[in-house]
Amino acid sequence: MGLFSKKQEGGFMDVIRCDEHEYLVWKWRPAGEANSTKKENAIRYGSNLRVKDGEMAVFVYQQKEGSMQDYIIGPFDQTIKTANFPILSSIVGAAFGGASPFQAEIYFINLANNVPIKFGVPYFNISDSRLPDFPVPMAVRGQIIFNITDYKLFIKNTRLINFELEDFKNLIKSALTSSIKSGVMNINRTNPLNLVQIEENLDFINETLTSKLSETFSQDFGVNLKRLDIDTLELDQESEGFQKLLTATREQQAKTISAQTDVNIQNLNDMQQINAKNLEDTLKVQREEAQRAQRLQTETNFMGAHALDQQADVLKTAANSLGEMGNMGAGGGGMNPAGMMTGMAMGGAMGGQMAGMMNQMGQNMNQQQNTPPPPPQLLYNVSINGQSTGPFNVAQLQQMIQNGQLNVNTHVWKQGMANWELAGNVQELASLFNATPPPPPPPPST
Repeated sequence: MGLFSKKQEGGFMDVIRCDEHEYLVWKWRPAGEANSTKKENAIRYGSNLRVKDGEMAVFVYQQKEGSMQDYIIGPFDQTIKTANFPILSSIVGAAFGGASPFQAEIYFINLANNVPIKFGVPYFNISDSRLPDFPVPMAVRGQIIFNITDYKLFIKNTRLINFELEDFKNLIKSALTSSIKSGVMNINRTNPLNLVQIEENLDFINETLTSKLSETFSQDFGVNLKRLDIDTLELDQESEGFQKLLTATREQQAKTISAQTDVNIQNLNDMQQINAKNLEDTLKVQREEAQRAQRLQTETNFMGAHALDQQADVLKTAANSLGEMGNMGAGGGGMNPAGMMTGMAMGGAMGGQMAGMMNQMGQNMNQQQNTPPPPPQLLYNVSINGQSTGPFNVAQLQQMIQNGQLNVNTHVWKQGMANWELAGNVQELASLFNATPPPPPPPPST
C-alpha cells in the first residue's frame, strides 16, 4: 500500500487506497500492522489518495484540543494537497514548504455496504390481552439490515481505531434483543393481539418496530436501520400456558359462532316475515284491482239497459202530456180541434224521435248481446308459510313463479277441489312451469 523511507522526518507514500472487498470500517496502515507509532501516520504531500465510489476516506488529526477530521467522499483520485483538505490546511504551517510530512490516521468507510445481522430473542412470557391469566413463552427470530448514511454521527459515536465489525454487530445485537422484547410486549398492550394467530400480524409488528428502533440505531450507533424482518414468532406449544390458552380460545370461538348463528337465524326469520307481509300487501292490491275491473265491466254491460229505462220514463211522460194537449182551450170538457192538431204534430215528432231512439238502443243491445262474455278466469289459492293466500289469476301466478314464490312443490286449491294439491300435479298449471322464457332482445342498432 505504501513505503516508508528511513529518514527521521517521516514516511513517504505513493498511493493511499483500500483494496478490501467486504468491510464497513478499515484503517489504512503502511505495513498492514496495527501500531501506534507516529511514523505510521506520517504522510508527505504529493502522496496519491484513491477513494472509490460508495466509500469515504477520513483523515483524523490528533490535536491538543481534540481530534479533527477531513472527509473525502469517492470517487476521488488526486494528489494530497492542502487545497483539498480544509482541516489540514489550517493545522499545517508553511514552514517546511510543503515537503514535511503531517500526522494523520486514515480510515476508509463503506457507505454503500448493507450489513445484515441475524438475531434471536430467547423465550419470554407474553399474555393474550383477551385471556391474561395464561402467559405463554415466546421466542423471536429475524434479521436487520443497516448501513451508514450520517458518517459524521457514526464517527462521533464509534471508536474507529481497531474497529472490528463482529464486535460492532455484537454491540448492536445486545441492544436489539431488549428492544425487540419490550417492543413486542408494548405492541400487544396497545394493539391487543390474538396470540394463537399472532404470526398473521407480522407485517404490522415489523413496521411498528422498524419505526421505533430507527431513532435508537441512529442516536446510539450512528447507523441507518434500513429494514427489520421478524420471520418467526415462536410460541412454546408444549407449555401449560399455551394449552390453556388454546382451550379457552376454542371455547370462546365456539360461543361466538353460536351467538352469530342465532343472530343469523333471527335475521332470516325476520326477513321471511317481512317478505310474507310484503307479498300479502302486494297480492291484496292485485286482488282489489281485479275486483274493481270486474265491477267496471259489469257496470258497462248493464249501462244500456239502465239508459233504456230512463228514456222509457221520458217517453211515458211525453205521452201523458199529449193527452192533456187534446183538451187545451175546450170549455166544459169538450175536445179542442186546435189542441188536437198541435198534439198530433208533436206526437208525430216525438214518435219519430222515439222510433229512432228505440232503433239505436236496439242496435246497441244487439251488439252487446252478440259480444261473447270474457272467458272464466282460473283462480287459485296458494299456501305460503302455512297460510292460504289469494285467490290469484293466471297472470299473478306467473309473476309468483318468476319471483320464486310458487313452484311445483307449492300447495294450491280452487273452487271445486276436495283438498289442497301440489301445483306440479295440477294439469291446468303445468304449462306455467314449462313456459320458455323469451330470448334476449336484439342489440340496439348503431
